[in-house]
Amino acid sequence: MFAGLVNQAKAAVSSLLLKYVARASVAIPFVVALGFALTAITLMLVERFGHVTAYWTMAGGLAAIGLIAAVAVSAKEHEEALEEQKAEAAHAEQAMSDATAQAITQAPLALLGTLFATPGGTTTALKAARIVGRHWPLALLLVMIGALFWPTEGDGATADSPEPAHKPNGSDPAETYH
Repeated sequence: MFAGLVNQAKAAVSSLLLKYVARASVAIPFVVALGFALTAITLMLVERFGHVTAYWTMAGGLAAIGLIAAVAVSAKEHEEALEEQKAEAAHAEQAMSDATAQAITQAPLALLGTLFATPGGTTTALKAARIVGRHWPLALLLVMIGALFWPTEGDGATADSPEPAHKPNGSDPAETYH
């Protein structure tokens, strides 16, 4: 029973591992070339300034490159964290508006169910229906006013986003996997 699941997991892991090994095999010549370039720069500095000064210059230069890379990565991670927080907030807001719309649509049915469940509720409902029937133009006007305030899919923060709220396969656009 679990053999198929284990085989799928093994296949997924091996596929991922092979993909990264292929990327690493492409990067190896560039790393070696970078090593030779650093050696050549070091030798040029040794000839020009001497051993100690050349090594200190190379250490300082590489530390500066590392510092710049660390700042760039930190800024990118901070930006991704902010985007993730915004996406979570938008998702929570959408879920809240969906829950509100669902509650509004189910409220009349719940009230009717409660009305019919109470003693004497059926007669009360019939009296209310008779009153609404007698004053149907007013009831129709109230329904039209209610339709003006009815929540639609375009309301809220999702109206500004170019992506649809939900994709056809049911996946959430806020959940992207890289």
